[in-house]
Amino acid sequence: QVPLVESGGDSVQPGGSLRLSCAATQFTLDYYAVGWFRQAPGKEREGVSCITNSNSNTFYGDSVKGRFVISRDSAKNAVYLQMNSLKPEDTAVYYCAAGFEIPTAQAMCAPGTPLFTPWGQGTQVTVSS
Repeated sequence: QVPLVESGGDSVQPGGSLRLSCAATQFTLDYYAVGWFRQAPGKEREGVSCITNSNSNTFYGDSVKGRFVISRDSAKNAVYLQMNSLKPEDTAVYYCAAGFEIPTAQAMCAPGTPLFTPWGQGTQVTVSS
């Protein structure tokens, strides 16, 4: 499989907002669970927010709950991550990936869950004053 394509990263000040996009070019994302993950320098990659294929279940990591929103656009075959009230600790490379037959969004975000797509290049988010 080919990786999903992430975009939308930028440098913003604390309190700012960004919307990340995750697009698939060779398959229909609606049939897969999709997750946003991030990796900061010197840290392991962590699940940030995930959504099941049916959109019936979403998961947010504790550090982003209430600030980030994950959503799908079936017409554009894309998944988005709206990030509000950004903090310096949100600085990281953000990746998206798809999973097949993942029962819950929390499972999709959990470390070690088998993924359908390989990791892509990611998109850099920098939050700094």
